Amino acid sequence: MTASRRHALYLAPPAESALWRFGSAVLGYDAETGAEPEAPDLPGFDAQGWREIAAEPRRYGFHGTLKAPFRLAEDCTGADFDAALAACLALHHPFELPPLVAQALGPFVALVPPAPVPVLEDLARCLVLDLEPVRAPLSPAEIARRRPDRLSARQSGYLEAYGYPYVLDEFRFHMTLTGPLPEGVRDHALNALRDAFAGSGADKPVTIDHVGHFVQETPQARFRLVRRIPLGRPCP
Repeated sequence: MTASRRHALYLAPPAESALWRFGSAVLGYDAETGAEPEAPDLPGFDAQGWREIAAEPRRYGFHGTLKAPFRLAEDCTGADFDAALAACLALHHPFELPPLVAQALGPFVALVPPAPVPVLEDLARCLVLDLEPVRAPLSPAEIARRRPDRLSARQSGYLEAYGYPYVLDEFRFHMTLTGPLPEGVRDHALNALRDAFAGSGADKPVTIDHVGHFVQETPQARFRLVRRIPLGRPCP
């Protein structure tokens, strides 16, 4: 089981925040507790239909990617991973995530900041670069699943170097709410989610004082939020 275990470092809003509750309800999965909350009332979508729409992001839980899922290198121990992670997070301090907005990103709907958040981009950059020594290389099958033929030359280079194409200057923070949808369905879902988001109280600034460590035990399993690691804590 350990060989197939994947780790991910995600921005996960505080469990008590309206943002975490909203995202978890939309996906139908709370990655920290394992609960499956009911989705908000979304006009035009029944419960089963919405579960299918949210099936892909549900596997990962509500999150914003900072370092994409990876397996640990063969010679890396859990202590090595923890030390590298602690050293990076000690350099970063709590910050305010501005109110997000629902937006179409290609065929998906996601929550995004209305403008770049430099402190968030710096945190993601640190996690990508500083944890690279503990990451196992992608297998050829994992690379193929990323459809490198559809990536730019720069993105393909990042996929090869860092295991994920959307890092560094290609990084765009987002918190996915749906799987890929046809244009008409996507636009309807976007309007419904915008209304639900506005009525949820989740469209407020949120203080981020930790990074979420998510784990997927097997390829078929959902990711679980196993710990929230504080920002700005000195290394032991």
